[in-house]
Amino acid sequence: MEGKEEDVRLGANKFSERQPIGTTAQTDKDYNEPPPAPLFEHGELYSWSFWRAGIAEFVATFLFLCITVLTVMGVNRAPSKCASVGIQGIAWAFGGMIFALVYCTAGISGGHINPAVTFGLLLARKLSLTRAIFYMVMQCLGAICGAGVVKGFQPSRYEVLGGGANVMNHGYTKGDGLGAEIVGTFVLVYTVFSATDAKRNARESHVPILAPLPIGFAVFLVHLATIPITGTGINPARSLGAAIIYNRDHAWNDHWIFWVGPFIGAALAALYHQIVIRAIPFKSRA
Repeated sequence: MEGKEEDVRLGANKFSERQPIGTTAQTDKDYNEPPPAPLFEHGELYSWSFWRAGIAEFVATFLFLCITVLTVMGVNRAPSKCASVGIQGIAWAFGGMIFALVYCTAGISGGHINPAVTFGLLLARKLSLTRAIFYMVMQCLGAICGAGVVKGFQPSRYEVLGGGANVMNHGYTKGDGLGAEIVGTFVLVYTVFSATDAKRNARESHVPILAPLPIGFAVFLVHLATIPITGTGINPARSLGAAIIYNRDHAWNDHWIFWVGPFIGAALAALYHQIVIRAIPFKSRA
């Protein structure tokens, strides 16, 4: 608690000398932060932990698509929203699955389950480009397989009920959809950065245990807000898997929105966290 009291007493603007921008401003730290990951880490390819992490991302994204697409189709099948779990149920399915899967895989792969999250962490130098590309490929393959299994369960209903594919809803423009995906992904990736911050892990011992909870809750809230607009993407792998298996023209018409929007949102969240949030030093200099 002593470190917290000092932060409150000194405040963020009580330093007489001018501070550099970014994480370089934190020269006197009371916690240990991993060094930036190298851009290319060829040794990873010979490590079992590297391949195990990719498998974990594949399985997690596979399970994520299975449960969430089945939930979406169940709602679409109902004669009215009141006869099913409705939008709130869909949001809970997505948020709850992220909570559970991040909890299960965080110690193995980091629990990304989303190319946009991987991209944001890559920009922040939290993982190598080699690992990032591998994760994204495995996430997309897992999503395709997950949606494929759902179609295998009920092929005729899958086609009729839309297959959980993301499309722009009537009354909204492409700009509306792009903006919703950017803001939604910003909320998610910013929450990921905040929940896994090395500084918070050092000062608040409960944070690593509870990290999946705010991440899952962020996904839940974003779905409540953006399902009426785009059906909520914020995860390019989820959008790609459903689009490939459903494979109708209207599922591809605006598919670019579900890649461009999340990647822009993830980049903005990474820049904001690394340059603004992490630029405040924690201790005064003598």
